[in-house]
Amino acid sequence: MPELPEVAAAADRLRGALLGRRITRVRVHHAAQRRLLSDADAASLEGGVVSGVTRRGKHQLVELEDGSLIHVHFRMTGDWDIGHVDDPLPPYARVHLDLDDGERVSLVDPRALSTVRRYAAGIDPLPTLGPEATDPAFDGPALRSALASRRVAIKLALLDQRVVAGVGNIYASEALWLARIDPRVASNRVGPLRAKRLASAIRQTMARALALARRQTAGAGYRDSERFRVYDREGRACRRCGTTIRRIVQGGRGTFFCPGCQGR
Repeated sequence: MPELPEVAAAADRLRGALLGRRITRVRVHHAAQRRLLSDADAASLEGGVVSGVTRRGKHQLVELEDGSLIHVHFRMTGDWDIGHVDDPLPPYARVHLDLDDGERVSLVDPRALSTVRRYAAGIDPLPTLGPEATDPAFDGPALRSALASRRVAIKLALLDQRVVAGVGNIYASEALWLARIDPRVASNRVGPLRAKRLASAIRQTMARALALARRQTAGAGYRDSERFRVYDREGRACRRCGTTIRRIVQGGRGTFFCPGCQGR
């Protein structure tokens, strides 16, 4: 499930492939994507020159010189495949863009849940988002203010992109473990000291995950044991205190935590 670190690394690759290039052809290969990017919209992108590729939270924006935008969200399983126009399309290619240097950028998604839309110049396609999870200005007071009126469990609050942009199910569990906070605690009971600890933990967790994602993109890879401290480790010993990691379901999603060192 791509979250800020994975989307940021993907946006880096996309920027390297698209920036300054002219789009020569756009094709949509799945009905789910065609409902959002019609053949007419796809054709209107052809001939456009890419002037920028940016990311906000889990959203990617490709800006063309005429001011129009391509908005991309990976959802659950999206990613970019970058190859040559003469290569066979990769499995699960849903949308692809051919470029004037002979490269091809394909959005691949086994579940076909990713979204690609074109927006005319002057339209902001982004929903209301909170501060970036990697922003140094995202601190304890900012987080505490966002949580003060919320009664839902803190893990669920962190999934709300209006609280903090870019955090998803995986890194919410990871950050709460690092901050030693029980994921079931009501958000409005997270006081100033715990909010400060949690904001710092979120930034640290994202920085670490982004470094790993970029290593993987560069082909360096990583050992599975390096990736997560608590997520997907149900039944295994906590790396910090040795207590057995538990899994519970919150909001229909699995939450992993240590009952020993994440006490309420």
